[in-house]
Amino acid sequence: MQRLLSGYRHFRAETWPDHRERFAELAEGQKPHTLVVGCCDSRVDPAVIFAAAPGEMFVIRNVANLVPPYAPDADYHGTSAALEFGVRVLGVSRLVVIGHADCGGVTALLNGAPPEASDFVPAWMGIAAAARARVLACMPAEGRQQAGEFETVRLSLANLLTFPWIREAVEAGRLRLFGAHFGVATGRLLFLDPETDEFKPA
Repeated sequence: MQRLLSGYRHFRAETWPDHRERFAELAEGQKPHTLVVGCCDSRVDPAVIFAAAPGEMFVIRNVANLVPPYAPDADYHGTSAALEFGVRVLGVSRLVVIGHADCGGVTALLNGAPPEASDFVPAWMGIAAAARARVLACMPAEGRQQAGEFETVRLSLANLLTFPWIREAVEAGRLRLFGAHFGVATGRLLFLDPETDEFKPA
């Protein structure tokens, strides 16, 4: 906890004075331009990668940056609820799904979850069962991890379009969807080319 308190004190002493007016504006309400669906991996912070200031991005983070299909039932849908708020209430104009290298969720998808993560992770990663099947069917073992990371991004983008209000916003030109992949060791960002369906350097 001391590490966190030390960080907060640095924020109050060094960051807050220079950005007081910006935070005062944000206290009146948020208007982010971009919604990001990213992984909860501690090494992959979308705000750091995109050098975003507070208020610029509405960020949803979960295991393996997955978007489930549209299912408005009585179950708990944290990711879908955040998507609804970001798209329908905040009116973001861009939505980015960003995967990353060495994703533990994708490793669990391909090889099985560790026994310590057996209550929720396997069922959650079941969202990407089709991505797993595609990777195992066509990739040699040494290429499966990255292929799985790419496929979860593609699957999440496809699932986004099962949400009627996302599809409507995309078709009306109010919202654009993007897929990306970040290399933790390299710092390189790849974007999914919609014409070739390949990931290319940003």
